[in-house]
Amino acid sequence: MNQIAPGEFVAPSLQGVEGAIRAATDAVLRDQKPDGHWVYELEADATIPAEYVLLVHYLGEVPNLELERKIGVYLRRIQGSHGGWPLYNDGAFDISATVKAYFALKMIGDDIEAPHMARAREEIKKRGGAIKSNVFTRILLALYGQTSWSNIPTVPPELILLPRWFPVHLSKMSYWARTVIVPLLVLCARQPLAKNPRRIHIGELFVPGVPAASPRAPHQSAGWSAFFATLDRVLKVVPWPKGARERAIEKCRLWTTERLNGEDGLGAIYPAMANSVMMYDLLGYPPEHRDRAIARLSVEKLLIVKGEEAYCQPCVSPVWDTALVAHALLETRDDAACTAVARGLEWLKPLQVLDVKGDWAEEKPDVRPGGWAFQYRNDYYPDLDDTAVVVMAMDRAAQRNEFKDAITRGAEWVEGLQCRDGGWAAFDADNSYYYLNNIPFADHGALLDPPTEDVSGRCVGMLAQLGAKSDDPRLKAGVDYLIRAQRADGSWWGRWGVNYVYGTWSALAGLNGAGLKPDHPTMAKGADWLVAIQNPDGGWGENCDSYKLNYKGYEPAPSTASQTAWAVLGLMAAGQVDHPAVARGINYLKATQEADGLWSQPHYTGGGFPRVFYLNYHGYPKFFPLWALARYRNLKASNSRRVEFGL
Repeated sequence: MNQIAPGEFVAPSLQGVEGAIRAATDAVLRDQKPDGHWVYELEADATIPAEYVLLVHYLGEVPNLELERKIGVYLRRIQGSHGGWPLYNDGAFDISATVKAYFALKMIGDDIEAPHMARAREEIKKRGGAIKSNVFTRILLALYGQTSWSNIPTVPPELILLPRWFPVHLSKMSYWARTVIVPLLVLCARQPLAKNPRRIHIGELFVPGVPAASPRAPHQSAGWSAFFATLDRVLKVVPWPKGARERAIEKCRLWTTERLNGEDGLGAIYPAMANSVMMYDLLGYPPEHRDRAIARLSVEKLLIVKGEEAYCQPCVSPVWDTALVAHALLETRDDAACTAVARGLEWLKPLQVLDVKGDWAEEKPDVRPGGWAFQYRNDYYPDLDDTAVVVMAMDRAAQRNEFKDAITRGAEWVEGLQCRDGGWAAFDADNSYYYLNNIPFADHGALLDPPTEDVSGRCVGMLAQLGAKSDDPRLKAGVDYLIRAQRADGSWWGRWGVNYVYGTWSALAGLNGAGLKPDHPTMAKGADWLVAIQNPDGGWGENCDSYKLNYKGYEPAPSTASQTAWAVLGLMAAGQVDHPAVARGINYLKATQEADGLWSQPHYTGGGFPRVFYLNYHGYPKFFPLWALARYRNLKASNSRRVEFGL
């Protein structure tokens, strides 16, 4: 274990920690909604608000001018110093985000000769122009008539008619890919043109003679790419039988409508929702048609409108936020907090999906439903991460007997979706068809949902917390998976949080729950890594750039409240509550707590799709530091230094 010289820190007083806990607890309690749940803003990059603006004009709707004005204020504020728009705070120029933001601002009415527009245009053209955008951006450009459909990889709607054994099949893709692609199949087949009443075009963003984006993305192999590129050329000229095409389009419509998910929308994620609205429009559904109207409403419910700014969220996170807040507040051992948690868990209980076998059942047809989704409703797509966290919170609560049946069904579903390698994915089991990330349409590299260390850590922790013994085959397989997945430097990758700090906390928490001792080589190595990367200010930070393909090891980044909390929680799970690094982390959290009792951070610490899409969970710097502070106090005041729970 790396050591810090005793003179380099002042141990935090438990009285001071208690004051910080009290202030943060009161603030988080104020955030609880009247019905008992918590939900915080979920912010992505410029692409979603830009796409929202363009969707309105694609459909030819009468725009809300005040809303457009506020979105314009937001987009201009988040423009990077490099002249374009990044994928996260202070991130590098991203051509796709920049093309969409520029298009939206021009649609809103910004003068293209205004300095911010001229600079963005210059930077886009330096990189070959808008044609160098990713596939989804080029589809948007084709829908607006700004580029030819020949520049879009062919994905025929007949894909939905293929048998499950076929190498390229919807069931072999992730849930998010499925819900986005199915309505998009109809759009790509029929190739409609946006209504675009203002007649706004962006021809100035194209460079004459420059071909479309490279047929091979950095993550794709040369062999597979050559095969799929050849297949794409064939698909572009093959004459599709009219009857098969119409059957395929009808099946896409039925598939989408079956999963429409009410006001929460298809897949409960913006891209799928927007595509469903455009599909219904293309198929001739009038705005007042029930399916089109509810799909359109689901998009509108993602808006965040403030005094002078507005943006559109990619989705909402109420179940996730409520479950994590429950853990943080339970850690405080405060009576009012525990009462609030009871209300939160009562709100969560009826959201358990018990009667819908979602798409996950394609792979696991004999498993009973029992999971929770991330959003308010998403019955076809509950997820393992939320379910494990909810189950552990219910198990921790004083009224656990009231939740006995919910806990049992949730745990049964999690166990049933364990992958063959012992790990767990987010939404499906054994969704590891890696060759599919080589198809031209998958230039984002996020077509799949394979098992990951962070979700697996949570599921291992849940099994252990519920009483599974070390010889339980599912628990043992999960522990073995995590041990195998540890990197040589001691860290674990974090799929859904940035990044190795998040993954390492998740793995250490689960392994501690499973009974691994602090002196176990895996635990000690993980703790050593966390200590080694602590910043001089006592905090921890990690940049979204850590997802780059040529990652060679940790690179220093500014400390953030959420990542510091994860590191401290990870070290405590590894049995290191008395380590000076933990004390310095607690001091950092105390020193950065703001007047309202909470913390703020501009940096994005949530994962969407590595290298493509990142998330700023506005709740993370609020409840994770509270959790870390309260656990530190509890362990320091206890005769035991072991964390009792799986998270």
